[in-house]
Amino acid sequence: MTALGKAFHSHATLPLFGIAGWSNSGKTTLIEKLATHFSGEGLRVATIKHTHHKFDIDSPGSDTERHRSAGAAETAIVSGSRVAFIEEIDRAGEPTLEEIAARLRPADIILVEGYKSAHIPKIEVRRAAVANEKLLSTTDPLVVAIAADHEVDAHGKPVFDLNDIDNIAALIVRTVGPFNPVRQLA
Repeated sequence: MTALGKAFHSHATLPLFGIAGWSNSGKTTLIEKLATHFSGEGLRVATIKHTHHKFDIDSPGSDTERHRSAGAAETAIVSGSRVAFIEEIDRAGEPTLEEIAARLRPADIILVEGYKSAHIPKIEVRRAAVANEKLLSTTDPLVVAIAADHEVDAHGKPVFDLNDIDNIAALIVRTVGPFNPVRQLA
């Protein structure tokens, strides 16, 4: 079985597609455009963002930060338009991509930013500003294409202009689709 086949086999129920690249390559911008495209097609889109930096979504002194500081292992904040869960994982360690994806509500496509070494199909994002960085696609058979704003020797992989959202989206559909839109849960 090919590496791509193994990725699909292990993620058969999770429509994961990765957007990978070096810092400042345009990953977030591409995900933003793809999410707009797919949601405009009536699909339910979810995203997962991995960072190597420590982050905090609580403001110092906010109610949820005070709950966590008091010892809550997990905190949820809920309003009429949004919900967020904050979980302390210091002792448990970082959850796997699969564990995070399984916690999401059903989605037609889950766009994954970062997770360069994840065992999922992905597109590599390249900008001229970081052109000196090593091509991920030379060592990762799960990189199915490259999206770039400059000429790239892709070693036989398809190369898309970074702004060619229609064709990048079509590649994603061919790779992890076709999609049968999930009913929007009210």
